[in-house]
Formats: sequence, C-alpha cells, structure tokens
Amino acid sequence: MTSFEGVYGPFTITAEDEREVFGYRLALCIAAIAQAGLLLQWRQWGGAWLWPWLLPLVAGVGLALRWIHIYLRPLHRALQLLWLVGSVGFVALAISAGPARMADAVASQPAWLWAIGPFFAALAGIGFKEFFCFRRPEAVGVTLLLPVALLGALSGLLPAAASGSLMGVEAALLLVLTLRKFPMPAAADVGDKSVFAYLEAQRRQPGS
Repeated sequence: MTSFEGVYGPFTITAEDEREVFGYRLALCIAAIAQAGLLLQWRQWGGAWLWPWLLPLVAGVGLALRWIHIYLRPLHRALQLLWLVGSVGFVALAISAGPARMADAVASQPAWLWAIGPFFAALAGIGFKEFFCFRRPEAVGVTLLLPVALLGALSGLLPAAASGSLMGVEAALLLVLTLRKFPMPAAADVGDKSVFAYLEAQRRQPGS
C-alpha cells in the first residue's frame, strides 16, 4: 500500500485500487478498439454485420463506468443510467432492424439516434472526466466530437460523410487517450480517497 496526504486526511492506495484502475483502463481500451474497428469496417465494407463490434464496445464502456472514480455520486450514477438507456436502445434497434442491418437503419432513420444516443453521451462523459482531471487534449476531442457528430446527423445539419469522419477522429482520439493512461500511476485515476470518504460521511448523515 502507498500512503498519500489528502484534503481531508491521509489515505492509502491498495492492491484492490490498483486492480480497479487497471480494469478501468483495460475496459476503456477495449471499447476504443471496438469503436475504431466498427467505424473502419463500416467505412471499408459497408454497414452489414457490425453488431459483433457492439458487444465489446458496450461491455467496455459499462465496465469502465463500473470502475471509474468520480467524486460526485449523482454524476457517476447519471453516466451509468445513460449507458443503460443507450444499451437498451441498441437492443431495440437490433430487434427492429435485425442485427445485420443496424447500421443501415441508423443511416436511413436518424431518429434511432434518440435511442442509442445516451450510450454515446455516457462515453462523452468519460471523456469530460478525463479532461477535467488530466487536461489531456485528446479528451477534449472525445467530449466534443461525439455530440457534434451525432447531433449533426440527427438534425440533418451535417451530411453522413461528415458525421462519420468526426466519429472516426473521435475514435482515434479515444484510442490515444486510453493507451496514454497505462503508464500513469494508479493513484492518478483513484484520486483523493479522503474526498470520497468525506462525501460518503456527509451522505450518511441523518437528514442528508
């Protein structure tokens, strides 16, 4: 265990903390690879049979949100709820259009973005957390390009090719972001555990 001095007192980084951090980074990396693979296949060979990429993408983001360290519990729960709603949207899309035609259905009926958009909002939220904590420029791209691409496609303000290009840049930036995280010490992702302890104590107080 490694000891640190936090805002509200000393705390230690345990082996369990290190495992959670590694799990977070690995899950986010798997999601980044899956998203890049999905977009590359869509660009090169069309939109048929993209669903196998969705499995590691959805699972990766979900696990990353399981192990991510965010001081504000309501924000953490909100991101997990967005992930859940968007994941249900993917299931509804698969049932309606068929697993092999999901991408084509989104391209021809952008209203489906209302159903799956919350998933990407959760992913953008992870990007925002990474920028807020570490000021990584690639995190800005993940945070901004995802909503611009999806809202542009939904509103019709951006042609499909432009939205796809923005998503491709975002996927590349997410992959860079995840790969740059592995050499970082685990304490960077854990954060100040004394703040977590203080907020939890405040939450458990009667009347809070």
